[in-house]
Amino acid sequence: MILNDFQVYVFKISGTKIAFFILIGQFLERKLFLRPKSLSIYSFFAIFVPLLLTLIQTHSIMKRILSLVFVACMLFSASSYAQNISSVEVSFNYERQDGPGSNQYAIWVENAQGEVVRTLFVTSYTTKGRARGNEELVRGYIKRPNCVPTWVKAVKANDLSDEEVDVFTGATPKTNGIQTFTWDLKDQQGNIVPNGTYKIFVEATLFFKSIVTYEASFSTEDNKESNLTFTKTLTEEDKDHKGMISDVKGVIK
Repeated sequence: MILNDFQVYVFKISGTKIAFFILIGQFLERKLFLRPKSLSIYSFFAIFVPLLLTLIQTHSIMKRILSLVFVACMLFSASSYAQNISSVEVSFNYERQDGPGSNQYAIWVENAQGEVVRTLFVTSYTTKGRARGNEELVRGYIKRPNCVPTWVKAVKANDLSDEEVDVFTGATPKTNGIQTFTWDLKDQQGNIVPNGTYKIFVEATLFFKSIVTYEASFSTEDNKESNLTFTKTLTEEDKDHKGMISDVKGVIK
């Protein structure tokens, strides 16, 4: 009978009351700049506060205990599925280089196991190639193995169909300027990734064997906006083309 009584007064919470407290949660979220995907504030104002108000109207100690257990379970469940950040943004300054063997780059994300979960962008020559005259059209990384080789290996490019690479392939910019790419925490199939540690990569073929790679680690459980710290790896120096990619930045939002 105790459980039945508990169920009765839980269901006394009207939709209007819940909606009212959700509005309060949304208001505080904007004022406190909380993450859009954080469910805890909605859980608190849509579940915890109405239940407490109902709890005050009861007199049974057992009902109060059951109420608190119920509220704790709901809040834990909601917060465990929440992702505290909503996106990761990467930008860099691009300067187009003259001649062949350059101007190729890729941006992608890997999980803690080193598996590619999402490719954000790859320049079109790398994935589609370019045929001149009677040449057979083959992918650029096959004709020129120095085209972003780290990405090619990580994503297992040979296993991807033309339709699959079309999703993230884009033209090489014809003008200089800032290039910006945003990861929305979804994998290549459009599913939200599990909470955990991830790495974002920017790789660029500056000129044939001169290849630069930037990488930064972050966690989807970070709860505030912050800048990423990139580490840089360069295969060999090329003074004439080193300005192709510069000022690489990343922001967790």
